[in-house]
Parts: sequence; structure tokens; C-alpha cells
Amino acid sequence: MKRISIIFFLVFPLVSFAQERGIGLRLGEPFSVTYKDFISDYVSFEAMIGSAGVNSSSYYLRDFENNPPEANSFHQSNSAKKGLSINARMAYHEDFTDAFGITQGYLLVYGGAGAQFRSNRVTYLYTVQTVNTGAVPKQEDRTNVDFGPEVFAGLEYYFDDVPLNVFVEGGIFLELLDRVGHLKGQGGIGVRYIF
Repeated sequence: MKRISIIFFLVFPLVSFAQERGIGLRLGEPFSVTYKDFISDYVSFEAMIGSAGVNSSSYYLRDFENNPPEANSFHQSNSAKKGLSINARMAYHEDFTDAFGITQGYLLVYGGAGAQFRSNRVTYLYTVQTVNTGAVPKQEDRTNVDFGPEVFAGLEYYFDDVPLNVFVEGGIFLELLDRVGHLKGQGGIGVRYIF
């Protein structure tokens, strides 16, 4: 958490140059602190720092099989812990307030793209088959690092009387580093304080 705070406060001054900005919490994948700022009437920049969810057990099994720790290694099990996620994204926004007949506040529909870095700790339990001794239980810890682009779309509602907005979104992350071509669905809901 200390690293997340340091990175956030280093990035924060670099992106705070427009008049409508917000900071808040995003629940979902990834779970993050989010900072969003409009750089024009229609375009926003967003930075997110938080916790990356884990992939499926078969994802890590495939990683083990492609890169065994020793010759004659046989996978027994694996477990992964949530790690770090950092996102940098740009989005284009359109006002849909009138289209939905909203009389208080306003609703924006948005879509965009960005880059995402993720890392997780994975523990593998395995055995090594040798000629004379049989199976010997062993353990190996690895850091799984993923990097690639993401695309997303969502809805964002701004209240009239309170400096808050709420949002819901979904998207897809494409790995380019570690496992090229692996797709991961992502989404979340959240709230931001507007200042």
C-alpha cells in the first residue's frame, strides 16, 4: 500500500490541469483508487492504482508447463495472491442526459483505451521424478507480470447538488507481455468526489 500511495502522489500533480477532476474508489477488477480529469469537453485522462485479481488455476498451470523449474518437474498445485495493478487511460465522452429524459444531474456515456500493468505472486507445489529417489515435494514462488492494452466503455452520472459522480463500466485487457494474446474481461462500479 505504501508503494501505491507513493506512485499516486507522483502521478497526481502531472494530470491535474483541467477544471473538472475527481478522485474515488472503483470496486471490481481491478479494485483501484481512481483519479480522472477532463483535458477537453469530451476527452478525459484517468489513472488507477490498486489491486490486480488473480487469473484461473489453468492459466498458472500453463505457465508452469511452459517454464518448469527443473527437468522432470510435475505440477501438483498452485495458488496466487492479489497483486499490483496500474492503469493509464484516455476516454471520449458524449452527453446522453436528454436521450434518457434525465431532469436532474447529467449522464455521460464513454469509451476509450489505455495501458495496464499487473503483477501477482504465484506459489507452485511440484515434485521432481528421479531414477533412484522417487517424488520429492518442492515449492517455487514466482512473480507473474502482465502488461498490455485495454479497451472499455461505461456510463457516468454526475449529481447536481453534491460533488459526486457514480459510474459503471466493462472492458477487455489484452496481454502483450508474459502471455501474448491472453484476454481478460474486466469491469467495475465506483464513485468519485469532484473537486
